[in-house]
Amino acid sequence: MFVDTAKIKIKAGDGGDGAVSFHREKYVAAGGPDGGDGGRGGNVVFVADSNLSTLADFRYKRKYIAKKGENGKGGKCRGKNAEDLVIRVPVGTLVKEEGTGRILADISSNEPYIVAKGGKGGWGNPHFATPVRQVPRFAKPGLPGEEYDVVLELKLLADVGLVGFPNVGKSTLVSVVSQAKPEIANYHFTTITPVLGVVSMGEGSSFVMADIPGLIEGAWQGTGLGHQFLRHVERCRMLVHIVDVSGCEGRDPKEDFKTINRELEKFNPELAQRPMIVAGNKCDMATDDQIADFKSFVENLGYDFFPIMAAIRYDVDPLLKKIQEMLSSLPPIARYEAEAAQIMTVDDFDDHTVTIKNINGIYTVEADWLLQVMRGINFDDYESLNYFQKVLINGGVIDALRKKGCSDGDTVSIYDIEFDFMD
Repeated sequence: MFVDTAKIKIKAGDGGDGAVSFHREKYVAAGGPDGGDGGRGGNVVFVADSNLSTLADFRYKRKYIAKKGENGKGGKCRGKNAEDLVIRVPVGTLVKEEGTGRILADISSNEPYIVAKGGKGGWGNPHFATPVRQVPRFAKPGLPGEEYDVVLELKLLADVGLVGFPNVGKSTLVSVVSQAKPEIANYHFTTITPVLGVVSMGEGSSFVMADIPGLIEGAWQGTGLGHQFLRHVERCRMLVHIVDVSGCEGRDPKEDFKTINRELEKFNPELAQRPMIVAGNKCDMATDDQIADFKSFVENLGYDFFPIMAAIRYDVDPLLKKIQEMLSSLPPIARYEAEAAQIMTVDDFDDHTVTIKNINGIYTVEADWLLQVMRGINFDDYESLNYFQKVLINGGVIDALRKKGCSDGDTVSIYDIEFDFMD
């Protein structure tokens, strides 16, 4: 079964907890703190697998959770980092955040993509030792890993997309110009899944052609099979519009051409601007006047027209040479850039609860909403730091610290950030 969309939940591993430990050795008095840091949680990594062609596997497993980092140990032994969780998907899969639609990754190359980062390991108690506090009996817990509800969407990578009404000869054309073997029969919707074929144009020259299942009027709204597969046209560098010029099924070729173009534009206006050539198929069943009339109609609209008989490969080579010529000057197959996360503000959260604990003189701040905001902060950037300071003020964190007794010079710890409080 061809499945090209799926919804799953991914969660990176939490960081391991830092250890509270003290050195114990014969003849060594007051050995001091030696708790190790926790290990990093496992990342969730997506990898393209050319052996996969659908997202069917994700119908049965919908939760992917990476392992937690190992806790720190005594003797300043750092916890082991957890192994990354690798998820294999077909080439051309988009990973989007559900709800916002933000593109997290475009899995279109051999490069692995870290979509959810594992949490950092917590600090062991040696980090908190000072000349005044020589016996810190506390450590930091690991930070939680990122988690997302994501939508996987497969958009096939092809240079050329064949579009047109059902039963006009798209599958036949693919079968005679490549090694692909789509099902071919004289009825509508014979092709119910996209088919890719590699067209060889001589040594070192080839392109990928995609047979998109037949479109009909209303396809952009989900009528027929069009809505399900129109997304596979979006990456194509150019389109070949195949029309039955004979009108043997009682349809007007001109109206067919207009209808399909409208459907492409309604689904994605950019498709209406995609380079296109027109192939008039079934010329053996059409009269010379029908072919000439349709040719004039198409060329007046600015498109090149190629009359063919796909079933016997008649005049197909000029069409392929024109495709090759156009592809040589067109940009490569579209790739989607990952979109940066929207910076969360205090107003984005209804619950501004802040938990503050005084642990041996260090004021630790915990707040789920604040952790989400911190993910969008660049702490190496001066402006980001100023913004974070405003978040602490507007979110009531500074007032909560004052009420807890925090004063100038006291140490404040907010997850993996530490600073001296200045009132």
